Amino acid sequence: MIDLQETLSDLISIPSVNPSGQSVSGSMYYETEVTQYLEDFFKRHGLPSERQTVEPGRDNIFARIDGRVSPSDGGQVILFDAHQDTVQVDGMTIPPWTPTIQDGRIYGRGSCDVKGGMVAMLGAFVRLAEERPPNMPTIIMACSVNEEFGGLGAAAYEEFWSSNSQSIFPQKPDAAVIAEPTNLDVVVAHKGTLRWWCRVPGVAAHSSQPDKGESAIFRMRHVLSALENYGNEVCQNLPTHPLCGRPTLSIGLIEGGRGINTVADECSIAIDRRILPSEDADRVHKQIINHIKNFPGIDFEVKHESPFSKMTPLSDDLNEVLADSLRSCAKIIKSDCKLIGTPYGTNAGSIIKSNVPCLVFGPGSIDQAHTKDEWLSLEELHQASEVLYRFGSNGLLMKE
Repeated sequence: MIDLQETLSDLISIPSVNPSGQSVSGSMYYETEVTQYLEDFFKRHGLPSERQTVEPGRDNIFARIDGRVSPSDGGQVILFDAHQDTVQVDGMTIPPWTPTIQDGRIYGRGSCDVKGGMVAMLGAFVRLAEERPPNMPTIIMACSVNEEFGGLGAAAYEEFWSSNSQSIFPQKPDAAVIAEPTNLDVVVAHKGTLRWWCRVPGVAAHSSQPDKGESAIFRMRHVLSALENYGNEVCQNLPTHPLCGRPTLSIGLIEGGRGINTVADECSIAIDRRILPSEDADRVHKQIINHIKNFPGIDFEVKHESPFSKMTPLSDDLNEVLADSLRSCAKIIKSDCKLIGTPYGTNAGSIIKSNVPCLVFGPGSIDQAHTKDEWLSLEELHQASEVLYRFGSNGLLMKE
């Protein structure tokens, strides 16, 4: 067994900020040092591991425990997944890389999202390797890169289990559990994401003669009005999902201009549309483009780039057996454990493209993720690890 608090403290103290598409440098960015820590961790516990390069300097890492029954003889393969990266630390009111224990909580960037969930899995994983319960399936521990900006790490998993005969994956997993903060409830459905850049051109001129130009920033206000109308009016009338609610739209980034003394010749916004399990991302993309095109006041060119992020939603259509198995383990620890849906996306969106049933589970609340004083309950950390150990001891409890 491992000391969960100590291991989580180690991981919090290793920065792994996702640059989120920005051109940055420095030791706080990317997952390199966390990957090395994990490789050393697996070696220390005698667990075979393998890296997968996703981008230069950014590696997924996997480890495996062989089950009591080989997959070639019908044994199950279960995937535990957790991401290595965190969001930025701007605006934090606590030291992001100095794990601090207070009132039963551990504070620091990544404590909740999702190094705490990773450690809960690592604790269960090592315990399973040491104790080897009689019904244990083969379990793959996967730690991915670049989850916070596009999910490229998890999207690369399929390459390993579908085309590399020497891979650590003996076959495609029968099921996957993704670590995210769920307060020990079991997430069976969640929204996906669709993100793209929208650009409006203008005509540059000296700011002392603005009538000689055409401000792209002023033009963009009409696009923003169209999108505000779409989010407030159109989305409210679209079909809902019983667990995930309504689709939503937001604008998180805006860029424009070349200087205060020049009329802006371009303005850009990044659009974030949350997709329900019942929606098609490409169709949604076209609908929004047409909504903007036909909105009053837009008589100028609006350029839409291809989406830079399309994360598939998690549907509850394929994971009933998996949900029953994990929930039965969780209810021993949390008697009121619920099957829920969430508005945020996870690595499940990449994994289910291979028709692998997925669930999301872990310690902590999404309300603490990405916050200025991010923290995790140490009690929930231990409880989550116990649930995952129990689940990993038996795998999928197939219905007759």
